Amino acid sequence: MMNKKIAAVVVTYNRKKLLAECIDALLAQTYRNLDILVIDNASTDGTREIVKAFKNPQIRYINTGENLGGAGGFQFGVKQGVNAEYDYLWLMDDDSIPTPNALEKLIETADTVGNFGFLSSKVLWKDQSLCKMNIPKVSLNHKLTNFNGNKPKKIIMGTFVSFLVPVKVVKEIGLPIKEFFIWADDFEYSRRISRKYSAYFVPESIVIHKCKSNTGSNIVNDSSKRFNRYRYAYRNEVYLYRREGIAGWNHLLLKTGLHLTKVILKAPDNKKTRLKIIWESTLKGLSFNPKIEYINNGKEKNE
Repeated sequence: MMNKKIAAVVVTYNRKKLLAECIDALLAQTYRNLDILVIDNASTDGTREIVKAFKNPQIRYINTGENLGGAGGFQFGVKQGVNAEYDYLWLMDDDSIPTPNALEKLIETADTVGNFGFLSSKVLWKDQSLCKMNIPKVSLNHKLTNFNGNKPKKIIMGTFVSFLVPVKVVKEIGLPIKEFFIWADDFEYSRRISRKYSAYFVPESIVIHKCKSNTGSNIVNDSSKRFNRYRYAYRNEVYLYRREGIAGWNHLLLKTGLHLTKVILKAPDNKKTRLKIIWESTLKGLSFNPKIEYINNGKEKNE
C-alpha cells in the first residue's frame, strides 16, 4: 500500500491562514506519497499567493473561477483527482489540521479491512474534545458513541473532514452532488457509498477541526446572518433520506416535527422566519432531483 498515490483534496474560500496551517500539516505527514490539490473557490484574500509561496511540487493550486460552495468545490476537486489517476483521495476542509500520522493510520486500516468504500478519522475540536459536527453515523438515527480503541468501527455516514475514498469507488458511485452547494453533501456522498461498500471510522487517525465553535449548527438559536444556509440544509436532507424508504421518511417526519417544535418553544427571535425556512425548504426537497455525474476513463456522464 505504501506505493499508492494519494491526493489530499482541500477546498478553501477566504481562509488563507487556516489553509496554510492545513498545508503545513499535510506536508508533515509520515505517509510520504502524498500530493495536495488546493481547490480555491475564487477567494479574494490572497489565497493564491499563500499557496504559491510554498514553492512545493507536491502542491497543485486550482482556482474554480467562482464560489461553488463546499459541495461544488469537492465535486470539482474529486473530478481533478480522478482524472489525475490517483489511487486514493483524502478530502478535507481548509480548517482541518491532520496530526502527523493521521494518513498513515488510515492507510494501515485500508490494508487491514481490504475492500472498503471510505474511511473517516476521529475529529477533535481545538480544545481536544470531540468535534460535534463531525461525528459519523452508524445508522439513519444514531451517531457513533464509542470513539476509542485501535480497531476500525463500521459506520454509514461521515463528513468531508478527513475522508479517504478509493478512486475506483468514485468511478463506480459517481461524484459528490454540486447542487447541494453547502451542507449534507458529505452525508449524501458517504451514504451513497455505504449502501454498496463497508465503511469505517478509524479511531487512531486524528484530525483537529479548527471551526469557530463546537456547538454544531442549529436553526433554533443561530444568527439571522446564517439563515440562508439552512435553506440548503433542509432541502438537501430530504433528498438524502427519502431514498432510504420508510425508515428515511420516518426520520424526516420526526426530525422536521422536532425542529419546528423547538423553534416555537425556544427560538429567541425571528420565529416566523425560522419556521418558514424549515417548512419551505423541506417542501423543496421533495422535488429536488440533481443529476449524479460519473467519470469513466476521463469522460464524464450524467445519470
